[in-house]
Amino acid sequence: MDFRHIAIFASGAGSNAKQIIEHFKFHTTIKVSLIVCNKQGAGVLKHAINHEVPTLFIEKERFFSGDGYVPQLFAASIDFIVLAGFLWKIPLSIIKAYPNKIINIHPALLPNYGGKGMYGTHVHTAVIDAGDNKSGISIHYVDEHYDNGDIIFQAYCDIEANDNPSTLADKIHLLEHQYYPNVVEKCIRNLGSKIKLAVTQL
Repeated sequence: MDFRHIAIFASGAGSNAKQIIEHFKFHTTIKVSLIVCNKQGAGVLKHAINHEVPTLFIEKERFFSGDGYVPQLFAASIDFIVLAGFLWKIPLSIIKAYPNKIINIHPALLPNYGGKGMYGTHVHTAVIDAGDNKSGISIHYVDEHYDNGDIIFQAYCDIEANDNPSTLADKIHLLEHQYYPNVVEKCIRNLGSKIKLAVTQL
């Protein structure tokens, strides 16, 4: 049986990548076939080694001004791209090669707290400083702008009076790990078509 092949783009520790790899480890039709990384020594590379997933290290100039490594993605038979803590904006060369086949997860309820520089602790600090009583995750299609594509799914959690950026990050990680692999699977089952899922509370 033919597989649908996923490439995960990640820049950091790779906790979401690990969850996705493990989710599809014994899947009969979907497989994580490539980890794409832009940072030497990133934790995600250890997960790739542990799970015997091939890796592709990318260089900035070629990524943004060259072919975007599209030939390497095609050579690996990649059907779908998942961003999991990947901090570079995706170039138009890849977006055109994979229309409606690239998704990202953002650690806030978009359209709030998105855009360049809004990642990780920066997001959680901004949410806490604003006095919001809820935060969450947004999974969305990727276009040529940061955190701008159509939203597929959101899940939210309450922010308590004693929460800080660190405790909020823990809550967000729980949401990410709980929902991202399943949403990835639903997107691949509807490959090339945009889907919209219901908002969920933790």
